[in-house]
Amino acid sequence: MTASQRHALAQWFESQGWRPAPFQRDVWRRYLAGESGLLVTPTGSGKTLAAFGGPLLDALRNPTPPAKPISRGSAKPARTRVLWVTPLRALANDTVRALSAPIEALRLDWAVAKRTGDAKSRDKRLVRTGQAEVVVITPESLALHLSYPDADQTLAKLEAIIVDEWHELLGNKRGVLLQLCLARLRKWNPQVRTWGLSATLGNLEEAAQVLLPHRPDSAIITAARPRTVTLETLLPAEAERFPWAGHLGLSQLARVHEKISAVGTSIIFTNTRSQAELWHKALQASWLGAPEAIALHHGSLDAALRLDVEHRLSKGTLRCVVATSSLDLGVDFPAVDQVFQIGSPKGLARLLQRAGRSKHRPGEAGHVICVPSHALEITEYAAAREALKTGRVESREPPVLSLDVLAQHAVTVALGGGFDADELLAEVRTTHAFADLSDAQWHAVLNFIVRGGEALEHYPEFRRVEVVDGRYTVRDRKIALRQRLSIGTIASDAQVSIKMMRGGHLGTMEESFAGRLRPRQIFQFAGRSLEFVRIEGMTAYVRPAKKQTDAVPRWMGSKMPMSSELAHAMEVILAKAPASAEMRASRRLIATQARLSDVPAPDLLLVERHKTRQGFHFVLFPFAGRAVHEGLAALLALRLGRHTPNSFEFAVNDYGLMLSSDKPITADAELLREILREDHLLQDLRESLNLAEMARRQFREIARVAGLLPPNVPGKSARSMRQLQASAGLIFDVLKQYDPGHMLLALAEREVLEQQLEFRALRTCLADCAARQIRLHEPPSLTPFAFPLWAEFARGRLSTEDWKTRVERAAAKLELRHD
Repeated sequence: MTASQRHALAQWFESQGWRPAPFQRDVWRRYLAGESGLLVTPTGSGKTLAAFGGPLLDALRNPTPPAKPISRGSAKPARTRVLWVTPLRALANDTVRALSAPIEALRLDWAVAKRTGDAKSRDKRLVRTGQAEVVVITPESLALHLSYPDADQTLAKLEAIIVDEWHELLGNKRGVLLQLCLARLRKWNPQVRTWGLSATLGNLEEAAQVLLPHRPDSAIITAARPRTVTLETLLPAEAERFPWAGHLGLSQLARVHEKISAVGTSIIFTNTRSQAELWHKALQASWLGAPEAIALHHGSLDAALRLDVEHRLSKGTLRCVVATSSLDLGVDFPAVDQVFQIGSPKGLARLLQRAGRSKHRPGEAGHVICVPSHALEITEYAAAREALKTGRVESREPPVLSLDVLAQHAVTVALGGGFDADELLAEVRTTHAFADLSDAQWHAVLNFIVRGGEALEHYPEFRRVEVVDGRYTVRDRKIALRQRLSIGTIASDAQVSIKMMRGGHLGTMEESFAGRLRPRQIFQFAGRSLEFVRIEGMTAYVRPAKKQTDAVPRWMGSKMPMSSELAHAMEVILAKAPASAEMRASRRLIATQARLSDVPAPDLLLVERHKTRQGFHFVLFPFAGRAVHEGLAALLALRLGRHTPNSFEFAVNDYGLMLSSDKPITADAELLREILREDHLLQDLRESLNLAEMARRQFREIARVAGLLPPNVPGKSARSMRQLQASAGLIFDVLKQYDPGHMLLALAEREVLEQQLEFRALRTCLADCAARQIRLHEPPSLTPFAFPLWAEFARGRLSTEDWKTRVERAAAKLELRHD
């Protein structure tokens, strides 16, 4: 390599006003030495060029010789050298631009193509034939590519795999699918180098092992100077009445407006799409600038609308964007001066990620303005600030033995040229997800894809794979089409398209909301007030409404539990009560809690008994997160009921749980310690919760991933969620009756326990509670910590009066009483 080649990349950096950072040079050096690894660095620090610089330098050192003329009709030789795996389609366009810039500057004769669900036909053709040196691709599109018999040829020259935002894939089935795809690529190209890019995790070593199980000694490189992030909490005035629970933060609207007007561009992050719609509407109503300077961005909006917002945001022509996690990742917006987090961040990693979207410019610190929506969230932000000082951040646990994903992958490999069972088993076992796969489980997978299992073998549509001369293969064209349409692990809730009667497509909403709409009913979507006209097929037709409304679609999946790290940090902060601005603002609330009962602490299990007009309430504060509290509440209700027959309802939040009944709950500290034991935990959960019905609902996702449910075919009307659930429910019942040992039934119950009930975390919580001092109080009124739980309980009980009005009145009475 000549001197000019050696310095070409550094010279390009210099032309951009940059200087290669030490961690970037380290990654380049390791890549050129043939190493793989995991790069851990915050957004905005140059991770893209750190990962891509190695392949660029390698290309300068070993230029591709000019292609020889080929005879007409002959296949062109494969050229693909780099696969860049991205978790989101929204990141692909930005990634293509980021990779193309140095390629053009260095005058490399490389083509960059995007292969996602919405890629152009030209890009799809380049990827399919291996005629793009760099391919930006999602895990699902990579799996689809592997379903073609010539995939090993189109990827014959593959040298590098770069997995962007690995932390977003590590803890879910998309990451499992990617692990299987990487194992196949490594079999074809044993020397391929793999680099992961990740934000900070609590389990970095495990994250590296999952991505690189074939290279246990791979490097974990961390940028020496993590980007500084500053937190500012938007606090209420000293004498201002601030709600205890049940609000969206709109009481802070004037303060948010003031902050927005002080800088050029802001992003306002909310935790749900519904909240984003309401905040956007509220800001619009009081916006004094140009109407086009404020925008909305979330995952249910049409892709064209989202891309337009991203383009204007990158150009700096927007003053404010209200967004959900749809803008959390990857896309760089240097023009953004500040970001807001509305309500609880729920996790430290999420707060850091969102803070990093601001001042995305070299050398500048990120800044996030935290906007609490009720009083307890002020304390959450104080806890987050202290936890971030110590560098604590959440871990993401990688799933194992997801047999539905393995079954899908096995059919894909059978379709992509076929496989030998023993060879594929050895390949699959090289992954972290299936390192402990037993022979019996593998044979169950093979039996499932060939016969459908014992109960389904008489139905031809479930016999997808044939064994021909010892090789498993797919020969039926209909099955091939169905498999390619089914590839992926993203659980797709049935979506109804929203289309203007005269105009374009606006986006999608869930069928459950659309099914409740009546003609001429008004709702808020995409920043507009819309009047519902009718539904045809899976399309809801709407027109602009003349009136305004506060009704917005309620999307599924909006419950976002607080992480255990943040919950623990909150207990610590309540016990320490440092002299921060947030704790000074929370002083009155904490004093009221202490006077009426006790303040939660890490070594204390606070228990309260209350009597209201709605009944008797038994409240515990384990600070273990919503999912754990749901399982714990059902368990306590069962065990208390065994001691003294009673009927319970329960409400939970991230701090605690409330059991309510019409009869007094007489448990004392000694009885409570007894019923909080871990003994017979699984058996009691089966009895206290309808695990069979929960597994039945979970089975729909598993059945879709495993290929039991037919996919939606383009050009045909989509099936409704009700139809999908009915089909999955019928299959579940058949298997339950005629093949009770089916691998997917066991998987459904395991996923309910691990994901919905967080069984291991529940067991840990019980052990933690047993080690704490139990302190039981009977305060004269609801305490500040118990009130939000009562509000959740009241939400399900009240029907004749608006819940918000009732809760506000109750809160006002309590606050006046304790002033």
